[in-house]
Amino acid sequence: MSSANPVALIIGMGPGLSAALAQRFAAGGYVIAGFARSPEKSAALAAELAEQGHKLDLRTVDAGDFAALASAVRAVEDQLGPVEVLVYNAYSATLAVPSQIPLDALVADFRVNVGGALAAAQAVLPAMQARGKGSILLTGGGLALDPTGWLPAASLAVGKAGIRNLAQSLHKEMEGSPIRVGTVTVTGQILPGTPLAPETIAQRFWELHSTPAPAPVEIIL
Repeated sequence: MSSANPVALIIGMGPGLSAALAQRFAAGGYVIAGFARSPEKSAALAAELAEQGHKLDLRTVDAGDFAALASAVRAVEDQLGPVEVLVYNAYSATLAVPSQIPLDALVADFRVNVGGALAAAQAVLPAMQARGKGSILLTGGGLALDPTGWLPAASLAVGKAGIRNLAQSLHKEMEGSPIRVGTVTVTGQILPGTPLAPETIAQRFWELHSTPAPAPVEIIL
């Protein structure tokens, strides 16, 4: 049964930033759907949101499985209602310097880091365009701007560069339409009590979604 409230779908659901994103968008009146390989890690958050009168619908989905991802998006729209906000926060990283990364691992990471984001965007876009409303928000990283500061994270750096490119190109494609596309690029470690606290970053996602058009393509923190 569809909800009367709009749906925000967070892919890569878990503690930390995803939990803060769920809290922020729930406070904004959204039903939250969360996809994760291990959604049980967010069970406590679901209970907390329920106590606050909000809904968090958790589902087991592998962001690197494009067909399963698209099917799960359709199920959410059939059961909860149209996805008005997509937040892609999933990532995969193989720790190795560039010369030592197994190529299969690099490709597998890229499927999650970039391919899943595009698959999810393609899954939600038709309904967003039909309704004339929607936001696609991607979590970026400082490694996209400078990949040399943490060489063992080379596969993640490639992925974050891809996410930034995808956000910019999809933003350009949607230019002039009511569909918002953007990325919040986080240039350091996410830690409570710092300028990069999860709730601070989540607020910037909310601002990217809610700022009157034309919204920027990127917020760099």
